[in-house]
Amino acid sequence: MKKIIIIIGTRPEAIKTAILVKKIQEEYKEIFQYKLILTGQHDTMLNRVLDFFKIEPDYDLKVMTINQQLSELTAKIITSIDPILKRGRPDIVLVQGDTTTAFAGALVSFYNHIQIGHIEAGLRTFNKFQPFPEEVNRQLITNLADFHFAPTELNKNNLLAEKVEAKTIHVTGNTIVDALFVIKGKYSVTSNDKIVLITAHRRENFGAGIRNICDAIAELAIKLPDYQFVYPVHKNPNIHNVVYEKLNGYKNIKLQEPLDYINFIKLMMRCKMIITDSGGVQEEATTLGIPTIVLREITERPEGIDSNILKIIGTNKKMIIDTTLDLLKSNKLCNSSNVYGDGTASERILKILAKEL
Repeated sequence: MKKIIIIIGTRPEAIKTAILVKKIQEEYKEIFQYKLILTGQHDTMLNRVLDFFKIEPDYDLKVMTINQQLSELTAKIITSIDPILKRGRPDIVLVQGDTTTAFAGALVSFYNHIQIGHIEAGLRTFNKFQPFPEEVNRQLITNLADFHFAPTELNKNNLLAEKVEAKTIHVTGNTIVDALFVIKGKYSVTSNDKIVLITAHRRENFGAGIRNICDAIAELAIKLPDYQFVYPVHKNPNIHNVVYEKLNGYKNIKLQEPLDYINFIKLMMRCKMIITDSGGVQEEATTLGIPTIVLREITERPEGIDSNILKIIGTNKKMIIDTTLDLLKSNKLCNSSNVYGDGTASERILKILAKEL
């Protein structure tokens, strides 16, 4: 049996590896022996995902503290994972995406001469500060990885342009679609209620960005009294404090605790449109066909833009207001798109590993 260690630290990583872990448990248990390391970069939100999919971590490192600096977090993850890898000596370590957990996990695996598989490889904005620090994390992981599991042909071409060996790149689709299809298949939800879903939490939107976003939402709530604006507010105080200061008290703005993944997807399927700065939500909204405004200056997921489901507008107050009003006035309905995958990415990844290791 080949030994795999999977390292995750945030809710998106948990979502995007859950189906892969379940398939190892249920279909590949004669081929792979796996261990799951949870760094704890996120806490409660991540654990709810694991609970839903009935996944138990083998290690919970609990590295996160309030307002922790990136350098401190990175060092903690490296020093916590290193002895586990030295004891376990896996054949491969799998990391997902672009988080500090993914980068630190890949780096410490490299230090220990262990092969690295990068799930969701090849996404690029080519601007090292947008998203920050994720864009550079992802590029650094590319330089460390032995297997590059690219969601799309565009991602593959990005890697080829960076001189990554073609034989190490595998186009698999994005594993978030695997999880989304499982949830969608279990729940039937009436869509197109008069709901606008908002998520905004990105580090580069701290300060002026989140204030502009909140000011726009407040004005939209006044202009559109028959719409409900639902905002599950991230717990980071740089977001949480500003949002409650500016938006608390409006009758048609619902501020609430972050939702577990299942209820979040069910809410997505009900809403008329989405306003977000999240990468994962861009993929989910495109797959579900929900018109979405992206609160960034640039995105590493341009396939959704090309599908005419996402509109990237940044954090300018007037742009947010005008674009939202235009989309709702036009009553635009989007067709769902499979540009990010067909729900079988996890199966493809495991078949490749079973053959190649």
